[in-house]
Amino acid sequence: MPKPGPPDPKQQALRQQGSLNPHPQHVRDELFRDGEFFDADDLVQVKYEMLRRVQKDGHTVSKASAAFGFSRPSFYQAQSAFQQDGLGGLVPHKRGPKHAHKLSQEVLELILERRQQDALLPASALATIVKERFGIAVHPRTIQRGLERAQKKRRS
Repeated sequence: MPKPGPPDPKQQALRQQGSLNPHPQHVRDELFRDGEFFDADDLVQVKYEMLRRVQKDGHTVSKASAAFGFSRPSFYQAQSAFQQDGLGGLVPHKRGPKHAHKLSQEVLELILERRQQDALLPASALATIVKERFGIAVHPRTIQRGLERAQKKRRS
């Protein structure tokens, strides 16, 4: 099996930005087959051109979606995002929670207070205390990370 060449800098940049198309092989539109400017790896460019095909060239949603490797619901999601936020709306966003949403200030204060009373109290026991007090199921690892963040803040 031949070794792959050096990594493509543009692909690396797209990957870091979260806009590397996971399925460039599904893009069948003629713009992306022949031209050097159009890059099927660039997810934002592919979505924009798909929307443009419908808006300016009069293609049907079904035809454009198929040519650019998307489903019809994905087309409508891209269209809505573009109408709401412009080109920036086509850039994929990180999914999932953006912060420790279960460890509110009140919960973290309880954890820190109990940890001060008993420095050897394991995170699993702290999770049980949080569950009993607040009715929130928090994984012990989440508590450990919260304690680590609190320690870093105290050092700063």
